[in-house]
Amino acid sequence: MTTLSSRPATALMVIDVQNGVVQGAHRREEVIANIAALVDKARQAGVPVIWIQHSDGQLERGSEAWKYVPELPRRESEPLVHKSYGDSFEATELEDVLAAAGVGRLLVAGAQTDECIRSTIHGAFVRGYDVTLVADTHTTEDQSAWGAPPPELVIAHTNLYWQSQSAPGRTAGVVPADEVTFDGGEAAAGVPTDVRPAGERFTE
Repeated sequence: MTTLSSRPATALMVIDVQNGVVQGAHRREEVIANIAALVDKARQAGVPVIWIQHSDGQLERGSEAWKYVPELPRRESEPLVHKSYGDSFEATELEDVLAAAGVGRLLVAGAQTDECIRSTIHGAFVRGYDVTLVADTHTTEDQSAWGAPPPELVIAHTNLYWQSQSAPGRTAGVVPADEVTFDGGEAAAGVPTDVRPAGERFTE
């Protein structure tokens, strides 16, 4: 369990599903549909949804490319955290937002797999959070021209290795979106009950 004491709640964190980020992303429509379904499930269970939005020299704040995709409308009551580094915790108020909500467990979705997703799940884990990556709700663009593996292999490898992460007092897991459930037994916590433990392989 999380090493963050008195923080039993779970939150869904959606990272950088912005027009300019996912324009050429692998299986874009499918991934966004999966995220939308997961967001609806979290809202119905009363689980906080935290939105992360990136800006930098290539993704100018306020531009059309910077805006979130229209398929994922944020509710006014849901926190929006602005960032300019890969790790969503760096130089942002994310930690304060999560602490105020008593969150010690995170479900993570969004883009891009090999940049901001990877940076953030590691950043959360070393800060003491339990971190579950939702396997079919993250994506990336094809960067094989620059020596990267094709996007489907980047996604599969990230799902594979995240299941094997371990650290004292924390858990890592990978679960497909349609298997995520929120247990009313800890109503405020919204603990996902179907997270696969480290060692069980999920690479699809």
